[in-house]
Parts: sequence; C-alpha cells; structure tokens
Amino acid sequence: MSCPICQKDSDPKYRPFCSRRCADIDLGRWLKGSYVIPGPAQEEDDPAPQETPKH
Repeated sequence: MSCPICQKDSDPKYRPFCSRRCADIDLGRWLKGSYVIPGPAQEEDDPAPQETPKH
C-alpha cells in the first residue's frame, strides 16, 4: 500500500501513511475542510431568532 499523500510505501506504524509528517498533513487537510464529500448543496441553518427591542 502506498501513502495517500506522497505515494511512498506505507509504514505499519503510521498506516496508511509513510510517516508522521504525512499523517499530520492529512489531519491538517481535514481540519481546514479541504476534504469534502460530494453531494447536493445544503442550505445553511437559520440563525437563532433575534429578539425585537421593546420600546
């Protein structure tokens, strides 16, 4: 199996990655939202209702 980041042979210690560096790169991509599952666009949730000021 090759590393999904750099294509080198994977290391059993970091499987499926070849090193801690490539594992950290992948984690960073997840945290930044770089990976997206394709699908229909979703509407954003409505914000919490705002209270109207009382006069």
